[in-house]
Amino acid sequence: MTARAADRARYDRATAHLEAPLAIVDLDAFDANADDLVRRAGGKPIRVASKSVRCRALLERVLAKDGFAGIMSFTLAESLWLARSGFDDVLLAYPTADRAGFAELTSDPKLASAVTVMIDDPAQLRLIDEARDGGREVVRVCLELDTSLKLLGGRVRVGARRSPLHSPAQVADMARFVARRPGFEVVGIMAYEGHIAGVGDSVAGRPLRSRAVRLMQAAARRELAERRAAVVRAVRAVAPGLEFVNGGGTGSVQFTAAEDCVTEIGAGSGLYVPRLFDNYTSFSGRPAALFAQPVVRRPGVGVVTVLGGGYPASGAAGADRLPVPYLPEGLRYDAQEGPGEVQTPLMGSPADDLLLGDKVWFRHAKAGELCERFDTLHLVEGDAVTGAVPTYRGEGHTFL
Repeated sequence: MTARAADRARYDRATAHLEAPLAIVDLDAFDANADDLVRRAGGKPIRVASKSVRCRALLERVLAKDGFAGIMSFTLAESLWLARSGFDDVLLAYPTADRAGFAELTSDPKLASAVTVMIDDPAQLRLIDEARDGGREVVRVCLELDTSLKLLGGRVRVGARRSPLHSPAQVADMARFVARRPGFEVVGIMAYEGHIAGVGDSVAGRPLRSRAVRLMQAAARRELAERRAAVVRAVRAVAPGLEFVNGGGTGSVQFTAAEDCVTEIGAGSGLYVPRLFDNYTSFSGRPAALFAQPVVRRPGVGVVTVLGGGYPASGAAGADRLPVPYLPEGLRYDAQEGPGEVQTPLMGSPADDLLLGDKVWFRHAKAGELCERFDTLHLVEGDAVTGAVPTYRGEGHTFL
């Protein structure tokens, strides 16, 4: 029996009493992935990206481990909810125009001390001040650095379009603007190198593309390490009380941690290890989050149909954004249909061994987005379900 077949047998035994559709987290794999992230971080703390987890119980579990500290959130409403729930170090990783949230933040000392907001434009400070509604608390501010690699005088850009702050001078000017404005304090710098951390460099069947990605990432790491260090020096001259410099992601943990100026690493997807993280040469993890759909039809030889399953992930549309049938091994989509909203045909010889009601296990493309489809995660240890915890959705929250 292969390792994957053994996993299927375990998951089927563990969930035999549960009806699909359902989602699980294999805690042994989750914990092993957490340990691997800590090892790769080389002693620097990891700030957990909540959008990749979207479950308070699992955020608490990983933050209880040595090597993890703080949360990187994705909306202000989520940040405030987490802070009210007892998480005392929440970095909002994206700018927001949530005026009601800012009114609440600036009126509550506990929230203001726990939540740091992201800034890359003076207009964002003006929006916060206009939203204060009498709130006088000092707002903790993090400045985001654009990490993109610019070539040929800027005519070629590699990397996500995020912050407009690219040079050390631009970030330092923004820090000075914040320092001159009452009611704000610069406490951190964030720089997420998505073109390094979020792009696999070993794509099956694409050797030339994989080599090109590796060359690009090597050049990008060198350029960013030099520029990030210069940015930190420039900002510290303006804000000597700078508390943290956050960088990295699951795919670049060890590389970012090697930079002296970086004080913490951001990561989260590496806990669940969705399918987009199968294509890396620098690390490998264990799939920890899966979902199961029940077989409801047998249209013919070599074909079964499962209920639902059409859960595409965000990003540029493509086959890599789709979930993949994972267990039993050997199933594939019908190219004319793909995964559907209410039914999904699956083809391959394993289909002939599946009975109505049997579970087919899938892996989602991006980590936390799975939790927007399920309100409960069943926790598996060995071949038993040992608990069930609500996702954000299960607690009544869909923040984005």
